[in-house]
Amino acid sequence: MFILELTYTAPLSAVDEQLEAHVAWLDEQYAAGVFIASGRKNPRDGGVIIAVAQDRTRIEEITGADPFVLAGVCEYRITEFYATKTVPALASYREQLPA
Repeated sequence: MFILELTYTAPLSAVDEQLEAHVAWLDEQYAAGVFIASGRKNPRDGGVIIAVAQDRTRIEEITGADPFVLAGVCEYRITEFYATKTVPALASYREQLPA
């Protein structure tokens, strides 16, 4: 599982110009089963996405296609972790630690 932290690198006016395309991209990733949750940070200097994928390379490909990235208005910090404990509703995402 991955935590994707977006940090805006441009003024909010430039971010807002790309917002519609970014939301459409988010919707595609939800439909593909990659994203579990997402939202703005408070204060509004970026966002956070919880994602699942086979490996970091795939996540890097996905984030590289974000319209925010393509427009140069944000950068991603990608943190991989093992979701060994979850609420019951997320039980299907639980992972075992590697041997």
